[in-house]
Amino acid sequence: MSPSLQTTIAGSLPKPGWLATRDQLWAGWLHEGEALAEAKRDAVRIAVLDQELAGLNIVTDGEQTRQHFVTTFIEALDGVDAVNRATVMIRRRYDASVPRVVGEVSRPGGVFVEDARFLRTITDRKIKVQLPGPMTMVDTLQDDHYGDREKLAMIFAGILNEEARDLEEAGVDVIQFDEPAFNVFLDEVAGWGIEALEAAISGLGMTTAVHICYGYGVEANIVWKQGLGPEWRQYERTFPVLAESSIDQVSLEIAGSNVPLEVLDLLGEKSVQAGVIDVATDRVESPGEVAAIIAAVADHLPLQRIYPSTNCGMVPLTRPVAAAKMSALARGAALVSSAR
Repeated sequence: MSPSLQTTIAGSLPKPGWLATRDQLWAGWLHEGEALAEAKRDAVRIAVLDQELAGLNIVTDGEQTRQHFVTTFIEALDGVDAVNRATVMIRRRYDASVPRVVGEVSRPGGVFVEDARFLRTITDRKIKVQLPGPMTMVDTLQDDHYGDREKLAMIFAGILNEEARDLEEAGVDVIQFDEPAFNVFLDEVAGWGIEALEAAISGLGMTTAVHICYGYGVEANIVWKQGLGPEWRQYERTFPVLAESSIDQVSLEIAGSNVPLEVLDLLGEKSVQAGVIDVATDRVESPGEVAAIIAAVADHLPLQRIYPSTNCGMVPLTRPVAAAKMSALARGAALVSSAR
């Protein structure tokens, strides 16, 4: 029998209705001050318990302390105006209310470091923390100061590296940089995106990962994917570059997608967080369906380099659906492990 596959999720989970408004990516908090801090900690405890009960091996805090996977980090920096926001098109497909860079950006202190320390105290499983990638950060703001996406991305990379080093010291096992922009700005990935990512992971000893998906299961992303044709080959442009990088793992979308699995052959010796759960539908996969996707991935990679995961974050889903999908993920992976 092969060693058990190590399962995880891309990052986010739905927030409880008592913590934040429902059905919004930028969900508004329902509490303030210490009451909000306590509610966030309680939500993290529940998110971790849900992952453990499902049987996942590497857990996250479900991003319960964040309003959004990108802007929450940006808004914690000096030189950013989070109040007088701008509306810009992000990922070349939908408008969003985003913070504005109005001066020299810097990190006054840890952004998610205390969250990571708390997460470390409530589970004995490996923990993963997600940070926005530099390219996705510059695509999720209005720059009223630098006027140079590449320059700003490199500055962000240095800030992210500071945060990641503190997270490693806090006991984090896996640091994941979320870069959905890598599937959109394909020329810039090779031009400067990979350089910024390398700067963000420089000197880290923990496992490093980059998450590149086709977006949350929201209407704008679903419509965009419907227009990508019978085969989605964006990864063909980015994977050869990533194969030559220092990153340890690549997280990608597979389930319910038109991604041809032969693109996995372009990743060299990298490990893969394989998206075997479709987050763009409420339908819960059976363990057998999950196992079949893992087995197909195993035609291209040895099992020890496969980490079954979700396609993307599950924050738009309901909590019961997300819990059921996590259970299917773990049970499907167990079927593969027991059969090999």
